[in-house]
Amino acid sequence: MDLPGDRPVLTIDLEAVRRNHLALRRRAAGAECAAVVKADAYGLGVDRIAPVLHRAGCRTFFVATLEEAVELRSLIGPVPRILILNGIAASGSGDCLRHRLVPVLNHLGQLEDWNSLARRQDRPLPAVIHLDTGMSRLGLPEDEIRTLRDSPHLMDALCPDLIMSHLVSAGDPDRSRAQKAVFDSLRSAWPRTPASLANSRGILLGDDYHHQLVRPGIALYGIRPFDQVVRLEAPVLQVRTIRPPASVGYDATWSAPGPARIATIPIGYADGYLRSAGNRSQVRIDGQAARVVGRISMDLATLDVTRIPGAGPGTRVTLLGGAVPLESLAEAAGTIPYEILTSLGARHLRRYLTADAAASGTPPGCSP
Repeated sequence: MDLPGDRPVLTIDLEAVRRNHLALRRRAAGAECAAVVKADAYGLGVDRIAPVLHRAGCRTFFVATLEEAVELRSLIGPVPRILILNGIAASGSGDCLRHRLVPVLNHLGQLEDWNSLARRQDRPLPAVIHLDTGMSRLGLPEDEIRTLRDSPHLMDALCPDLIMSHLVSAGDPDRSRAQKAVFDSLRSAWPRTPASLANSRGILLGDDYHHQLVRPGIALYGIRPFDQVVRLEAPVLQVRTIRPPASVGYDATWSAPGPARIATIPIGYADGYLRSAGNRSQVRIDGQAARVVGRISMDLATLDVTRIPGAGPGTRVTLLGGAVPLESLAEAAGTIPYEILTSLGARHLRRYLTADAAASGTPPGCSP
């Protein structure tokens, strides 16, 4: 289909998501490969992505909140496991039971509430026990782990599905080795319960980190070395020629060193193109690099297209995807790929690519 002439378009390749899951499953070498689809599948649309992963064979999904879990259940049916990373408050236990959801229990209070509910139900309830091994964020700290080991009645009505922890810095092999040793020591109190430590980058550390389940998130959505999933494009609205001492944008942070052609595109920080990328990021126009100059404003950004004479109103600009991978844009903005994806917002026209559409030649669907 023709791309609209006046709006940014965010293309999300669902077939690439499927390929990435299959690649991660192969790397997991026999461990179950779950999928983290919290925060609307990292901002890309859980309603489109979760069913693709389910059809690809994923049977365990992680979300952050009860509300996300209830929505996900309606999308993928009654069979797959849905695990709630933040756990649940006692007031949410009814929804948790009704929708067959599994809470991750992060402290003794959550554990005692869930265990008491299991007793009242007169049946064992599934649960995930989260051990804090260095993140100091969620999970049972050492004193609560000792209490749990010494007081098995605290979970006597539960049927733990999983013992998990979270790597502090999977890009640091020494730190990760030390943390894995702590995790393996702590989880030895539950030798027959499956374990999970590896997130996306943890999977790349090798078989020793895979345990019985791995839980990729960002790797599904296109960080290296996996397939790119997103492409963000915007049209040029206007091109002007300026000469010194003219400046561009708020606060005059960039001034023309000589005659310059400046293109304006309809995308800004309200669309997830972060303000911190101003004067730092690059885009692509017909395969050529162009620099973002001046401050990125709420709805607009400006580009130096002096060396791209063909750039004019309607020319398509690639801000993300292809030669502009997630990592490059994140580095330019002084952030991480996670923030780039989850900031992309709802104003773009979204276009989803599927394997079926590519094979048949059917134009991909767009949604506002």
